[in-house]
Amino acid sequence: MKEVFVQALKGRAFEYTVIPTVNINFSPELLKACESNVCGSYNKCWTCPPGIGPLEDQMQKIKAFSSIFVFTTKACLEDSFDHEGMVKAKEYHNRLTGEMHEQFGKTNPVFGAGACKVCAADIAQACAYPEPCRFPDKKFSSVEAAGINVTELSMAGGIKYNNGPNTITYFSMILFNE
Repeated sequence: MKEVFVQALKGRAFEYTVIPTVNINFSPELLKACESNVCGSYNKCWTCPPGIGPLEDQMQKIKAFSSIFVFTTKACLEDSFDHEGMVKAKEYHNRLTGEMHEQFGKTNPVFGAGACKVCAADIAQACAYPEPCRFPDKKFSSVEAAGINVTELSMAGGIKYNNGPNTITYFSMILFNE
């Protein structure tokens, strides 16, 4: 299965790896950060807490699969304050994650970087939450909303979280059975 994902990425990812789900640690502390609304999406999006559901449900969903295919994208920034560069890099990463979700998401759950932006991209509106999702087939949750610390995920897979000064790296993952 890994080869299928690698082929679908067609060299557009920076790094990738496969991690057995038994090696994944879940962090309730991440969800506490969500509750403090650090990113501004708490209780405003179906793919973030509390809309995504309890951590126990996410853990069960992930552990129902034997493996996680993790891939990253990396972008160079003008400097560490290059917010526009960070936004463009995240948009690129989420487009790539969206493509993987379109191709594999029906059978292999896909998780991306940050809150879902499908509504903003497709209809220039905010998420319909708490009303029913307008694009249930297009949405994917974030790695962090599933209670997974991306730094620990990178260490478990032997890939880099920090790729040097003036760079930003985004992570996504696809669940599958080997």
